[in-house]
Amino acid sequence: MKYYEVEFTLIPCSQDAQDILPAIVGEAGFETFEETENGLKGYVQQSMFDAGVMDTLIEQFPLMNTRVSYEIREAEDRDWNEQWEKEGFEPILVRSTQHIAGSERTLVIHDGRHFSGFSLSDYDLSIEIDAHMAFGTGTHETTRMICSALLDEQSVNGQWPKANVLDCGCGTGILGICALKLGAKSCTAYDIDEWSVENTRHNSIINQVEERMIILHGDATLLQPDNRIDGNTTDSIVSRYDFVMANINRNILLQDMEHFVSVMVPGATLILSGFYQDDCQILISKAQSLGLTLHDTRHDGDWACLSFKL
Repeated sequence: MKYYEVEFTLIPCSQDAQDILPAIVGEAGFETFEETENGLKGYVQQSMFDAGVMDTLIEQFPLMNTRVSYEIREAEDRDWNEQWEKEGFEPILVRSTQHIAGSERTLVIHDGRHFSGFSLSDYDLSIEIDAHMAFGTGTHETTRMICSALLDEQSVNGQWPKANVLDCGCGTGILGICALKLGAKSCTAYDIDEWSVENTRHNSIINQVEERMIILHGDATLLQPDNRIDGNTTDSIVSRYDFVMANINRNILLQDMEHFVSVMVPGATLILSGFYQDDCQILISKAQSLGLTLHDTRHDGDWACLSFKL
């Protein structure tokens, strides 16, 4: 998959401007941003990018005294985990509290390295990720929120032992692997990025869940009836799911939500993240129009996570 790297320059470059810009131009298809000294860098799939929409959105930038300019270049294919390979990274801890019983479950995401004072036996669940050329290493707020939601479901919901799970836009496969380690029966994962498909396959093996994981290259059209086959084989997908997870940008979620609902069993759960708090209402309205009921809302900084029941 090819990406554009768009470098935004903000004059003056304030924290407010850096916080607002991603929410404004996100509608042009951007998947992720990183702060720079003079503004931001945004990454967008070339096939999804609409420069005209971006220009229109920039014209609507609400800070009147701030000037926004940008340069577009083709993003080089690179190993998104290169820094981790050189230096390692601290294990990422996800906690979830079961309020009814007052107990707490913990999940740690790590890269297989050994750290002083760190023992996997101290945690209820661990996931090892080797993130090559794919987004989704567990450090992002949206990933942590969905993992926390899955821990909560495992604590209070008896469906996990028989649950079929769908991971939409799987990245490195963290979410599907988490569900399987919590006891799900099977997981189907798909991504439009070939690197993500291969990376998810690799991570399923090192986490020893590959026999219960189907990994496909494609987008939500894989879920259309003509593309669905009952069963759990390497070249087909389960036709109905108890849990559907998607950590994707707002526009893709709005576009694909109908596909998600079409493969959910009655009473199934849909967990969405990858968007800002300001985007919640439009996503809730879309979900309600499809017969979903809001079940849970989570926030981490400006990011949000919504859970729905069918």
